[in-house]
Amino acid sequence: MFYRENGQFKSTYRADLALFPVAQDRWAMIGLAVLAFVVAPLLFSNYFFQAILIPFLILSLAAIGLNVLVGYCGQISLGTGAFMAVGAYAAYNLQVRIPGMPLLAAIIGGGIAATVLGVLFGIPSLRIRGLYLAVATLAAQFFTDWFTNRIKWVTNDSPSGSVGVPTLNLFGMQIDTPAQKYLLCLSFVVVFGLLAKNLVRGAIGREWMAMRDMDVAAAVIGIRPVYAKLSAFAVSSFIVGVAGALWAFVHLGAWEPAAFGLDKSLQLLFMVIIGGLGSIVGAFFGAAFIVLLPLLLNYVPHWLGLPFSTATASHLEHMIFGALIVFFLIVEPHGLARLWSTARQKLRLWPFPH
Repeated sequence: MFYRENGQFKSTYRADLALFPVAQDRWAMIGLAVLAFVVAPLLFSNYFFQAILIPFLILSLAAIGLNVLVGYCGQISLGTGAFMAVGAYAAYNLQVRIPGMPLLAAIIGGGIAATVLGVLFGIPSLRIRGLYLAVATLAAQFFTDWFTNRIKWVTNDSPSGSVGVPTLNLFGMQIDTPAQKYLLCLSFVVVFGLLAKNLVRGAIGREWMAMRDMDVAAAVIGIRPVYAKLSAFAVSSFIVGVAGALWAFVHLGAWEPAAFGLDKSLQLLFMVIIGGLGSIVGAFFGAAFIVLLPLLLNYVPHWLGLPFSTATASHLEHMIFGALIVFFLIVEPHGLARLWSTARQKLRLWPFPH
């Protein structure tokens, strides 16, 4: 009843192709933006920002980048953690080695460095696909792990291998409180989320999806596989590199190479699969699932008063987490985004059954 399109007439193609063609969606997005930018910084605690919101936003941004490559272009990648590491270390070296380097320029520079690596390791996608491509991108993960551990120049000759960033400064303003860091991450997520959404809705996105569905047929109708695949690797790596710089600078503050290991790559791949392949909103659902579910599983035994030890609770958390992942993949293999889309379609027809 409240989610109907009755009376919403469109007289131009621009209105019909709008990002949010339904008026209720536009108002919902405006309300969500006000809640995120205005209400949340005033109400939430520092713990909520540091433990939930900031990781959720940065992982959502990384999942958007990975979804561009895996969900929209159909190129399997197991080296996302490597691209995040390149973004983090490149941004760190830009700030350390260039005096007065602005924070925003360093983060964008980290994304550009990740783009270069992504294109280099995306070249094999022109000849191989599927499991073989996954192994090729896994090589990027192993190479980056070795490079950041063995080459001392990357860590500015740090004897321990760990590096840290100074106080964040954006346009002369110190960013030191959790609320300010949250707003910085939120701004990046909004900008890159809109850019990614418009890319996948345009001609470039249609080329990516054509390569995903059937690359031979796409080449026959005039789509260049070299341009389509490498552009997907470039855009994906750039977004992931920016997310890696934010993860290091904003969330961690100080980190070591193990922070961007294979576990991070698999975690991001799980986000994309659970959230929904080929869906920008699915990246947010997947990140919320990965961030919030372990916290709930950790606190539920305490709320119920169950006498679990820390080790037992940790093992149960991993077991339940894995079982829920399998359950969601069986019940809805297209991810949580498909459940959300189905619910919206039913609301548009409710209370009619057809």
